Amino acid sequence: MFRRFSFTLLATMFACAAWAQQAPVVATVAAFNLAWAGTPVDFQQHLKVCNATDVNWCDTRAWIVRGATAATAEEQQRAEQCQQATYAAAGGKLASMLIAPCNAYRNGRPVKPGEPRPDPQLVRSAAAYTEKLAGLQATVEGLVANEGVRVMAFQEVRSAAVVRLILGRHADRFDTCEARYDAFQSLAFAWDKTLTSRPGICTTRSDLAVKDPSNDPNAFRSVRPGLALELQVNGQVVTFMNVHLKAACASVTNNDARYPGRLLTDDVEACRVLNRQVPLLETWIESVAQHSPRFVLMGDFNRRIDDEVALSPPKEQVRSDGSDPAGPNGVDATGGVKTRYLWQEIADGTPELHQVPLTTVDAACTGFTGLDHIVISGALKQMNGGAIESRKLPVVSKPDQSIETSDHCPRLARLRF
Repeated sequence: MFRRFSFTLLATMFACAAWAQQAPVVATVAAFNLAWAGTPVDFQQHLKVCNATDVNWCDTRAWIVRGATAATAEEQQRAEQCQQATYAAAGGKLASMLIAPCNAYRNGRPVKPGEPRPDPQLVRSAAAYTEKLAGLQATVEGLVANEGVRVMAFQEVRSAAVVRLILGRHADRFDTCEARYDAFQSLAFAWDKTLTSRPGICTTRSDLAVKDPSNDPNAFRSVRPGLALELQVNGQVVTFMNVHLKAACASVTNNDARYPGRLLTDDVEACRVLNRQVPLLETWIESVAQHSPRFVLMGDFNRRIDDEVALSPPKEQVRSDGSDPAGPNGVDATGGVKTRYLWQEIADGTPELHQVPLTTVDAACTGFTGLDHIVISGALKQMNGGAIESRKLPVVSKPDQSIETSDHCPRLARLRF
């Protein structure tokens, strides 16, 4: 009798253990663009270069007057002089890439119609930058303590050292990594150590960092790479893919005269660069899917892919040559492809991708909209039956803060793994 009871007890215990192992792990993930976040030392370098006599906070971009198609010769000359002065103050072209531009930081105070623009000196002090970092730390504190976020994908961050700084009292709870990239606007991850049964593996996808401008043989700048984080969650590999794609080719449907809707094949430099990232992104997704069917693609896409979903172009219109987006994507000599739409190209069914819809945006959440996304694989979609939702929460800031905390709001989703 005792022996039979023992065997029954053991069988029950093993069954419970197996059930516990198979029960899904629920974790909240977030994507958050930190808007040129560096350490206080990084900001001191920014001040040093921009305060240099020949630089004097000049703008390296040649501004185009509203309604014009190109900058004037005088404006181009001014921008070139500013660029050369910045290189000299920073210690060379490559060194300049590691320093935030003189116009990187924006004043966070709202300006009402008719009011004068804020004093530019307000964003040029260490005290103002300390406020920005405090806002980021308070925002991340809320994500972890109130929302239970366990994986965070950061964009526009100088290094993992900044991430550890803004993790504050949670720094010992999280592991971090950064992309291998010799420029200020990099990518990083932070993840709860208890979420994975083995150390996380971070891999930089350097091929996404294509030259910008793409048609300039002397170009030394490049856009951001990709960053992958592989964790062992609930006995299965889960890969998180962090992206910050090329900006200024954001919408296919926008009707703003200054920022019109663009196809990825339009003859605009920003769209040409983003177009060249498409086949590289698609290859990366497919390679991850082969060894990690459970994956999450998230970050700042700089493209309103939900607009592309709503537009729903016929399959034969996704590429300019009418070929099937699920078929081979011919790359020309410059790295370009015939792809017009980002979402329809990467979500061609191989592998299966699903956007996590944005269901809630806090009223206090201002800044860029439609650019930050969370996308999950078909395997994760099966584990997350029913409606899957994501939210955007406001960043924390003081009413009179001189440098805004960020021009993006963190986007988060609660998922089963």
